[in-house]
Amino acid sequence: MALEIERKFLVDKKKLVKLKFTGGERISQGYLSTEPNKIVRVRTRKNRGFLTIKSANIGIVRQEFEYEIPFADAEEILKLCVPNTLTKIRYKVDYAGHIWEVDIFEGRHAGLILAEVEINSLDEYVKIPDWVGEEVSHNPQYFNSNLAISE
Repeated sequence: MALEIERKFLVDKKKLVKLKFTGGERISQGYLSTEPNKIVRVRTRKNRGFLTIKSANIGIVRQEFEYEIPFADAEEILKLCVPNTLTKIRYKVDYAGHIWEVDIFEGRHAGLILAEVEINSLDEYVKIPDWVGEEVSHNPQYFNSNLAISE
């Protein structure tokens, strides 16, 4: 069983401009199920496809199972997900021993920027960068599955 322990934050756009982003990758993802206790997502990035199944969150912890699938299959499955889809550009930022994933959303969520950091245990210390704002880890409004179905 794979566990995902993830903290999520809003990003202060004014402070973010000082970062030099390179190597961002476009991610398209759609949801076959957005029920809180079983999320089923398909994702494409860099000509690769992935199918991910996530359990309900218990705090910031949940089960996650991810499998690579053929890119062509992922593209076809994404068509089944419309309108429950998202597009974003993801950048990875190495900061104080952790890799932060910064997602800049496109489309109907343009302007939203979220930063996520995965940790190995609930008591793991994470130094928070100054460009990170309010923590939204427990706010379902900012779960990607909910963003995909929101207007």
